[in-house]
Amino acid sequence: MFPSSWSEVPAAALLARGALVFVLLPVVIALVTSLAASARPLAELLRRPPPWSALRFGVDTFAFRNDSRIHHRGKRDLYANWCFVMSRAVVQFRRFARFDPAAPRATSMEYTQLVRQVTSRAPWRWPLPEAQQAVVPGFASLHELTQAEEAAVKAGLRGRFWSLVRLTNGRLVYPHPRSQQERVAAETVAELQAGRPVQWLISDFPRIALNHSVLVFDYRLEISGALDFIVYDPNDPSTPGTIRFDRTHRWFHPASLCGVTVPRFRVYRMYCSPLI
Repeated sequence: MFPSSWSEVPAAALLARGALVFVLLPVVIALVTSLAASARPLAELLRRPPPWSALRFGVDTFAFRNDSRIHHRGKRDLYANWCFVMSRAVVQFRRFARFDPAAPRATSMEYTQLVRQVTSRAPWRWPLPEAQQAVVPGFASLHELTQAEEAAVKAGLRGRFWSLVRLTNGRLVYPHPRSQQERVAAETVAELQAGRPVQWLISDFPRIALNHSVLVFDYRLEISGALDFIVYDPNDPSTPGTIRFDRTHRWFHPASLCGVTVPRFRVYRMYCSPLI
């Protein structure tokens, strides 16, 4: 017999059902997206000529950094836990905004509103036609804007909390075979060959030394056969980072990544669809 209203359902039962949804939904989403994806085998993709870089580091990226709660502990104006938002915003500015350095500069408040406008659009949506893109006046690039109007840009960025509790982050708790990690590498290479940067979630779960987001914009195939992914790391705006995919063991590890000392980690794609 079914209850006539939710008020008749014990609180413990509601919590149990909510927990079940939290546990099972990421599995269903991961399964559906895995079946829907059609990435070619990694070895086949790597036989193609390498593409141009999917973005210009130091031009299309932020000038300020995301602080680390571990490495910058005690910093008075700590700006931490924004790596997901910043990596995502780089994609959003590439797709939905253009810069007009010849136009008169706006006020700081107007730049804050522009940032909110651009970043309110889902990053998986197709790029807007130039005539429909938000125009950022007085600057030639995102790097110039964020260097001169750091406070205004930070005020315009939102969604830090929701990026941390995004439902599909529940994927971390499930075992992922090495074949899945190779699939992530293959999908990333395919996207880069199409000129699209790829946002990653990187984690060493169940340990908690690393839970971070970076944006992949290029790759290099080394003579040794290792595959190096070149990333924009919000924790270090001064130089690109490198994450290596070991094609023999089929796992990822940091070749050169700011403050990361774990020997290896798992990688997941982020914000590539409404489900992920």
